[in-house]
Amino acid sequence: MKLNKVLFGMSFVVTTLAVVAAESAPVIDITKTGAIKNSPSQYTSSVPQTIAEQLANLERKLDARNRAQVNVQRQLDELQNEVNELRGVTELHTHQLSQVLNRQRELYQELDRRVTEALKPENNVPAALVAPAKASSDASVNYSTNLTENQAYDSAVNLVLKDKQYDKAIPEFQAFNRQFPNSSYAPNAHYWLGQLLFNKTEYIKAKNEFNLVVEQYIDSNKRSDAMLKLAMVEQKLNNDAAAKSWYQKVLTQYPDSSAAQLAKPRLENL
Repeated sequence: MKLNKVLFGMSFVVTTLAVVAAESAPVIDITKTGAIKNSPSQYTSSVPQTIAEQLANLERKLDARNRAQVNVQRQLDELQNEVNELRGVTELHTHQLSQVLNRQRELYQELDRRVTEALKPENNVPAALVAPAKASSDASVNYSTNLTENQAYDSAVNLVLKDKQYDKAIPEFQAFNRQFPNSSYAPNAHYWLGQLLFNKTEYIKAKNEFNLVVEQYIDSNKRSDAMLKLAMVEQKLNNDAAAKSWYQKVLTQYPDSSAAQLAKPRLENL
């Protein structure tokens, strides 16, 4: 009996200890553990993918912006060339009209002299005819001189605007500038020559021609355009500081000109 009580007591103690141990052991949820184990890998894999997509989007936006800027710049250059051609056509028509008006004025003057001489009672017919003939000869010489200058300039301009023979136009303008250094067309001729040289990427020679217009023909309507071209030449030569200076001069001295409208975006992009 006594032994049975001892055995029963020992089994009771073992059972109690087992229950206590089971209650104090940590409880682990397998599903939650799996979620914890999986979440770090999912997080680390999702972050690089998001950053890569953002970088790709930024690159696409930058490429699109660069292409847009290039297209805008190209359109501006094309518009400037068209404006230059239209100005050249206008100048050509103006000179031709001036030539016709001068000729008509001279004819009217000649007719007036003939009528005046014919109505003088003291003059006989031969004298009346001889005097106007001499006057007509003088007028013809003067007009011929002017016509030569007009023809030389018109010939050079036509090579650019009508015939599109730009290489041949360069020596034509050079010859005009040598033959008629004091011509009223001189600033235009130097500007056209500079433009042709600029298109051939002969930037130093073009710069010299544009400088002549800016320095020697202060009242010329080509001066603002020549300053704009000087800025573009400096930009082509990678002299950004000089280019900015010329663009700023155009905006300051000719704020309402078409040259200023072209200079402003170029200055902002430098």
